[in-house]
Amino acid sequence: LSSLPLQILLYVNGIYYIFYFLATLAMIIYKSQVFSYPDDLLAPDLAVLFLMAVLEVPRSYLGFKGNLTEAEAPLGLSLGLTVGSVVLCVYLLLWQTYVLWADVLLNALLLSAYGLESGLKVTAIAAFVS
Repeated sequence: LSSLPLQILLYVNGIYYIFYFLATLAMIIYKSQVFSYPDDLLAPDLAVLFLMAVLEVPRSYLGFKGNLTEAEAPLGLSLGLTVGSVVLCVYLLLWQTYVLWADVLLNALLLSAYGLESGLKVTAIAAFVS
């Protein structure tokens, strides 16, 4: 009953997230050097990015584990962590100090992946329960 599309998406999203993290970190460093980035706003933007990275590890692990073992609880927890990651992603998309077009592109892609992944998780949980 485990979902192959969900497993593939979890894998691809894990690889994309590494790229996303490095690109976003590089852009924050770039923006802090090129623009007059207020020092009191640099720390929250970096904190959100690192908190998002900390959430990504258990979110992905629980998604993999829940799908492969056909267990609802880990997938449900992963779905809950996805909601937290979406909130942080929206922060980086809308409320970050400076938002470049590359930020918009990276965050839109990540939000799309989170949305698709969430739909597949709900479908997998429904299949496991029945």
